[in-house]
Amino acid sequence: MDALAADDVPTTESADSADPGTYLQIQRFYARQMQLLDDGRAEDWARTFTRDGVFEVGGEAVRGVTDIARAARRTTDRFAAEGVTRRHWIGMLTVGGKPDGATARSYAVVLETPRDGDPVLRRSTVCTDVLVREAGEWRVKHRTVTRDGLD
Repeated sequence: MDALAADDVPTTESADSADPGTYLQIQRFYARQMQLLDDGRAEDWARTFTRDGVFEVGGEAVRGVTDIARAARRTTDRFAAEGVTRRHWIGMLTVGGKPDGATARSYAVVLETPRDGDPVLRRSTVCTDVLVREAGEWRVKHRTVTRDGLD
């Protein structure tokens, strides 16, 4: 799966078709996933993707847990060395699907706080995920991040 198929993207009609239990599970998944990344646990964060998962930003895709982990480790190490704390905030979540597979669309913002500094809003994005259940856990099969303001 190189890109999201039109059928995979939640629409206004299908965006909230998931049952409340699935919606809550996915909210919890994102809370855990983003805290792993923000805590510098890049390898644990990468394992929230399927083995063949895709992380795509601006048309550039990283494929597979190993490469996703490597890219995340480089980024988390760079910010740690610079003394910058990053926080990812996911909101306005819509979920379509069933208990074994879903699509999710959210707004994601990234805040950066330099050591002894004030927080700065660094990115505003739309995040679209194809999610699957593996061994009872949600995993990202394909994530597409679209940065606001980049056309």
